Amino acid sequence: DFNGAKREIEIALDLDEKYVKAWARKGDIEVLMKENHKAMESYKKGLAIDATNAACKEGLRKVTAMVNYGSANMTEEERKERAAHAMADPEIQSILQDPVINQVLRDFQENPNAANQAMLDPSVRTKIEKLIASGILQTG
Repeated sequence: DFNGAKREIEIALDLDEKYVKAWARKGDIEVLMKENHKAMESYKKGLAIDATNAACKEGLRKVTAMVNYGSANMTEEERKERAAHAMADPEIQSILQDPVINQVLRDFQENPNAANQAMLDPSVRTKIEKLIASGILQTG
């Protein structure tokens, strides 16, 4: 039961948010749950605590590869399933309702220079990366 395992990891992190191994395991579980955007965030949080942690480095490398290369090999049905799964996530819904993000998404189509400028903002960049990792946005 991945949800139960994730709850246990979250309890461990509530007790000690600097427990890097728990961040790595949380990322691993999120990958198995097809929550790549959350997995990337978990691995990054672990690496922020210990930049040399092998499990977080490897997990982040793998999930990034899955996001970058995996979507290119997915069938249309798999892409739709991945996007539907992401749309059920309240965090993704919140990002999609953000007027700044909506403007950036329009700018990618209409005004690429403005979109590139907006991507210099770490908050905007993080949100766009989550949309890509979740399968909502396709690149390439």
